[in-house]
Amino acid sequence: MSNATLILFAKYPVPGRAKTRLIPALSADGAAALHRRLAKRTFNTMLASGHRVEVQYDLASEAEFRDWLGNDADYIQQPEGDLTDRLLAATRDTPHVFFGADTPDLTVEVVQSSIDLLIHSHDVVIGPAEDGGYYLIGMKYPLPQLLTDMPWSTDKVLPTTLKRLQELDIEPFMLPMLADCDRPEDLKRWPDLVVGL
Repeated sequence: MSNATLILFAKYPVPGRAKTRLIPALSADGAAALHRRLAKRTFNTMLASGHRVEVQYDLASEAEFRDWLGNDADYIQQPEGDLTDRLLAATRDTPHVFFGADTPDLTVEVVQSSIDLLIHSHDVVIGPAEDGGYYLIGMKYPLPQLLTDMPWSTDKVLPTTLKRLQELDIEPFMLPMLADCDRPEDLKRWPDLVVGL
């Protein structure tokens, strides 16, 4: 196993606090149940890569997360603050990749590639999302410039990141583009995710 770390940012599936943009289509309970499925799917995909997985958790205790996701990862409670604060606190001096839990089509091959590229050839790797953000970003070493004063949750995230990398003279490796499941209109792309909700 390498010294790389795969870092999942995950909320506990609390109704009314998870996947709230899907509530008009699924109800608060349904949106939380979908988040439960998505996060577990992402977590299992990360584990299957064989690299160290760390869960940066929120909205519940470590024990509740271990009951949900299992004991094959390290668990660290997210600090107070905005997304920038939380990402900066989770940054490592060694290769690390940040993941959200919203990308149903994430594969083990993509996860493995992100680590291999950081170890062998690139300082930064990005998995671009169709909505203008990214579903993962990996760094060989700390790059706080990519995490500070970012227009999070907008279609400006990826363009802003690429512009800053250009200014730093860093050429990122771009992984395949994937879609996040964030909005009611996204649900029809993954009918298996909503069965029984």
